[in-house]
Amino acid sequence: MRRTSIPQSHRLAARLVPASRRRRGASGVCPDDVARGAEAASPPPQRRQRRGAGPGRARQSGGGAGGAGAGACSLAAGKARRGMELSQLLCAASAALLLLWLPLRARADEHEHTYQDKEEVVLWMNTVGPYHNRQETYKYFSLPFCVGSKKSISHYHETLGEALQGVELEFSGLDIKFKDDVMQTTYCEIDLDKAKRDAFVYAIKNHYWYQMYIDDLPIWGIVGEADENGEDYYLWTYKKLEIGYNGNRIVDVNLTSEGKVKLVPNTKIQMSYSVKWKKSDVKFEDRFDKYLDPSFFQHRIHWFSIFNSFMMVIFLVGLVSMILMRTLRKDYARYSKEEEMDDMDRDLGDEYGWKQVHGDVFRPSSHPLIFSSLIGSGCQIFAVSLIVIVVAMIEDLYTERGSMLSTAIFVYAATSPVNGYFGGSLYARQGGRRWIKQMFIGAFLIPAMVCGTAFFINFIAIYYHASRAIPFGTMVAVCCICFFVILPLNLVGTILGRNLSGQPNFPCRVNAVPRPIPEKKWFMEPAVIVCLGGILPFGSIFIEMQWTSFLSAASTAIYVYMYSFYYYFFKTKMYGLFQTSFYFGYMAVFSTALGIMCGAIGYMGTSAFVRKIYTNVKID
Repeated sequence: MRRTSIPQSHRLAARLVPASRRRRGASGVCPDDVARGAEAASPPPQRRQRRGAGPGRARQSGGGAGGAGAGACSLAAGKARRGMELSQLLCAASAALLLLWLPLRARADEHEHTYQDKEEVVLWMNTVGPYHNRQETYKYFSLPFCVGSKKSISHYHETLGEALQGVELEFSGLDIKFKDDVMQTTYCEIDLDKAKRDAFVYAIKNHYWYQMYIDDLPIWGIVGEADENGEDYYLWTYKKLEIGYNGNRIVDVNLTSEGKVKLVPNTKIQMSYSVKWKKSDVKFEDRFDKYLDPSFFQHRIHWFSIFNSFMMVIFLVGLVSMILMRTLRKDYARYSKEEEMDDMDRDLGDEYGWKQVHGDVFRPSSHPLIFSSLIGSGCQIFAVSLIVIVVAMIEDLYTERGSMLSTAIFVYAATSPVNGYFGGSLYARQGGRRWIKQMFIGAFLIPAMVCGTAFFINFIAIYYHASRAIPFGTMVAVCCICFFVILPLNLVGTILGRNLSGQPNFPCRVNAVPRPIPEKKWFMEPAVIVCLGGILPFGSIFIEMQWTSFLSAASTAIYVYMYSFYYYFFKTKMYGLFQTSFYFGYMAVFSTALGIMCGAIGYMGTSAFVRKIYTNVKID
């Protein structure tokens, strides 16, 4: 949900500026003030708090020759029956995928984004939470805000991603109609007792911000501010909305926070709002373009760092490729001279170089069941990453709440045959016999890791009463996806992989007796290679090719996770058990998935390279 949440670091704070510092017309909070504690500095008057949109939408609640012949017929019938069962399984899995996708892309009439004059426009209140802890969010009305008098409208999670990301839309109760201006109007009154004042003071001390939606466009605001001495606390009570329209569509929304009122116990605070409609030239299709503008969120693209990294990769790839090509050319030249010798001279000579391990390099790996499951999962993660990136570039997923996560879940389920195919075929080529167990491990390896982490963090979220707590129904839905979509499709891929590419096709035979491994230098040991491989993900060829090639590339994830500690302590101002658990828990999931993907790519590349060089050499 890229643009539907507040941006990273302290960027959006420059857009959430209190009105007292902006000629009584600013929206949002300044990052400098947030960093200081309670003040709010103001940007130029034209910089107002902006809003974006989201995908999930809110819907109104609404024996003998005869025996031989019979046996042959029975065998043919058995094959035909198995073929029909496989086809039925495929159809069932496809139907399950379709059922999974339909709720992810559901639309209601309310969400056509077209309005008639005087038609109701709903203002949804989403979440509120500390500015520095982006994932620690709570329902808007968990703070003692009052609600408008208009009849309530219920909202349900329309997409799975919306539910998993803690979107909690609640009706504001404000009466807003299309193209109908509203002067400053009091919509409710807060009877501020000591408990409510303490709640607001706590929120202001922790720089709480809130999010609202109009026509799927998000608006951000700040709860209040403290004076310079931190003794008195003030609540923003006046929401000044300015809505831009083009024809019968809403294309822009800005919020100005005004009406700073001091929090004094046993007083009444009136909450008010106003709506100003302005004609805009912005096209409906372009209404999210301002959120992609770096000047809006003040995102700085580090072009020099990107170029530097790109050139470093090109240099390293070219350097390693040149060294390998020179070495291989020399080896090929020596081996070609041997082919010109007669059989007597060839038998008297000893094999040398990488040719002498040709009988062991394709030996099955230790623990082939786990290894093949990791390779299959890595190939699936790579496919999911590639497809989601392409879809995000084409479909503008940032415009819809939870759509990025929903799309990733759907694509992961749809690409389960990739996992089964590569994992199952590799396990079969390595002589594995417990293919059903391998299929189960491959299918549930990533879901179990993600769900286990989410389950642990969910306990903390429930304790904090945070909106990130995953509902029980959503957990059941995720489990159903795993058992009724991912598992059957993984089974289909495993069967296809075993039948289409499960036969060993090594370019040279594997010796029955393993060749003794000569003693190596300390820096050639697999443990050292694995550690160094994460820094420069290039490896060499060893007799234990499989695990070394996998772990050398996968160790990149270790350095990524180590950097996350540096980023947490020196680049952010996160605090608290919930945010810390959320950050390090899901960073561990991300790093593990990255390691599995990189490891699978490393193994596949190494395997293709080794096969190529041994195919080009004549081996008796």
